[in-house]
This record gives sequence, structure tokens and C-alpha cells, in this order.
Amino acid sequence: MNRFALIALFALATPALAIPAFASQTFAEDLRKGTVLGSTMEEVQTALTEMGYEVRKAEMEDGKIEVYFVKDGEMGEVYVSPETGQIIKFHLK
Repeated sequence: MNRFALIALFALATPALAIPAFASQTFAEDLRKGTVLGSTMEEVQTALTEMGYEVRKAEMEDGKIEVYFVKDGEMGEVYVSPETGQIIKFHLK
């Protein structure tokens, strides 16, 4: 492979590799343990929608509000305490 082709390959591949890291950074800024989203399933769904997330599914599980969402092509889920309205668990899939 000649030097020009190698440089072109790295130039094209580098931004593509950075996109997932950028998307995860966006989630880290918006959602983290302790963030208050609401104490009802409807409040949590509304808060996430207003933050730009597409809510796919919401349900009660083990006394907690569980919401699955998508943003910028990345899926995740949050568990929210109905007593405090705060995120108690969050992870990306």
C-alpha cells in the first residue's frame, strides 16, 4: 500500500471511530446517577423527550420506573426511583 493510500485510510477511519465516544459523552452530560427526571412514568418520559431522547418503552420493574430510549442511534435504559425522581441506574446498550 502506498503512503498516500495509507494516509487517506487513516484520515477516513479516525472520525468514524470518534463518533461512538462522542455519543457516549452526550449521554454522560445529560444523564447520570442522581439526575432528577420525575416521580411518575409520564414525567420521566416527558423529561427524556424534552432532552432529545426517543422513548421506546417504559414500565414499572421491582418498584422502579424503567425506561428504554434511543438518542443519536445509541440505545440505553434508566431506572428511576418514584420516591425521589432521581436516576438510580443508567447504562448504554
